[in-house]
Amino acid sequence: MTGAKSRSHLPERAPSLSYAEDFDADWAHSSEFAFAANGISLIMPFAEPYFVRSIRAVIPLLDSSLAEQTHEYLRQELQHHVKHREFNRLITTQYPNVSRVENQMRRTYSWLGKTRSSKFNVAFAAGSETIAFSIARWTEAHLAVFDGADPGVATLFAWHLAEEAEHASAAYDVFEATDGNRWRYLAAASTSLVILLWFVWRATLSQLHATHRLWNPLSHLRLARWSVSLGFTILPLVFASAMPSHHPSQFAGTTLLEKWLSYYDVDAKALPEWPTGTIGAQETTDATDAPDEPGAPD
Repeated sequence: MTGAKSRSHLPERAPSLSYAEDFDADWAHSSEFAFAANGISLIMPFAEPYFVRSIRAVIPLLDSSLAEQTHEYLRQELQHHVKHREFNRLITTQYPNVSRVENQMRRTYSWLGKTRSSKFNVAFAAGSETIAFSIARWTEAHLAVFDGADPGVATLFAWHLAEEAEHASAAYDVFEATDGNRWRYLAAASTSLVILLWFVWRATLSQLHATHRLWNPLSHLRLARWSVSLGFTILPLVFASAMPSHHPSQFAGTTLLEKWLSYYDVDAKALPEWPTGTIGAQETTDATDAPDEPGAPD
């Protein structure tokens, strides 16, 4: 097969991230959002190494240009899981019960890697990257969720999501070059989404229980509202990505997240801290044309 339809350089970034000494794992203005985001973070040290192993196994089948891009993509993925593992230690220190969910995550992704075919594993990685790109798109449209958040955590998620948008085509290009079966892709992407939702739900409920919010109807209403909103972003993109003529480059990417990412200082290994003041969707749209974008140096 021909491989990727586009090639782009994917720089490795290892930003130095720090959190307050009195860090609270309930780090956002909305506890429910913080707990759901924590649940996603808890998955990363298990899902992303599985993606890396799946994609690395087929690199010998790729042409040299795609193989080079793929190595760059894998280096970004490895940085993600390293940084999330560091953050997750803070979560599990304050909410030890989520460790049981972590153990289930570990077993699930390990089982997938050991029992599924190489083609399914690559399709799973490609579908998962489409889901991650969808979450980046949703987040950029709802940046107000970071209002009042811990700046270190907001920076972690903004960096990760910006890179998901940046390398949205990488795993998909490998899938096209080594398989391309759209039904397998759709099945794998759907499986990935179900697993993601299950574990995020489990981890969120565990944290709600620990903070005595489990039986608060407002908590579940907020979670339901965000789930529906996110579903209206993820599902259309996943189904569109399974169409025979699709390539991720056809999707509109993120703007503000990727622009902020361009301020990464290679020598200092630093990103400007993501601003956590009042942003809002309209302000975000306007900021892309303003002279001082959020996070830009003065």
